[in-house]
Amino acid sequence: MELSPDSTIFWQSGEVKLNATIALTWLNMLLLTLGAALVTRRLRDDERLSRWQNLLEVLVGGIERQIADMGLKPPREFLPFLGTLFIFVLFSNLLAIVPGYRPPTGSLSTTAALAISVFIAVPWWGIRRRGLRGFFGLYIKPSVFMLPFNILGELSRTLALAVRLFGNIMSGSMIAGILLSVAPLFFPVAMQLLGLITGVIQAYIFAILAAVYIAAAVKVQQVREDAEPLPEGGIHG
Repeated sequence: MELSPDSTIFWQSGEVKLNATIALTWLNMLLLTLGAALVTRRLRDDERLSRWQNLLEVLVGGIERQIADMGLKPPREFLPFLGTLFIFVLFSNLLAIVPGYRPPTGSLSTTAALAISVFIAVPWWGIRRRGLRGFFGLYIKPSVFMLPFNILGELSRTLALAVRLFGNIMSGSMIAGILLSVAPLFFPVAMQLLGLITGVIQAYIFAILAAVYIAAAVKVQQVREDAEPLPEGGIHG
């Protein structure tokens, strides 16, 4: 039983190969791009909104509120990155209900690429908000002796982010394969529903963890922006 799409090779020339992970990733990107173009080509700002625009506004608004709840403000600055992560992982996982489709998130190479994107985004936003010295100063707090441990923690959480998503998707495929081989007439529908729920949860967890890591890198600057200025004369006026 092939659990990872990496094992399916469509084309190979020497060390260069095109496997199902790459093909399905690009297919998902193409479908998402076409879907976004179709949904946004006739956007309206009046009361007569199409059902697709309503769905889009609910999705984008929900993601934006979640980002704001994590303390990342203004949320629209982080919406393109975190929203894309969530929608890509969600879309990849939900398509698993299509017969013969194996989500690219079931490949460690895909989840590692997504985790590396988060790994790069954290210092990028951290340096933008806190400055170069302020961000890298986090690695020597509370003392300079914590530098190697903080670096190790940064690397280990990136690895954990990749392995968590990969392990959950792969284990779900394994359990589904075992149950389908035992009772192929009863379990298919139940496993499809369970796969949908698991896919949504894993996409949400991945995006939330990415937001948490970014929020930790920008939190000092964010506190300063959110703090209300005191009236003249101090608290007692």
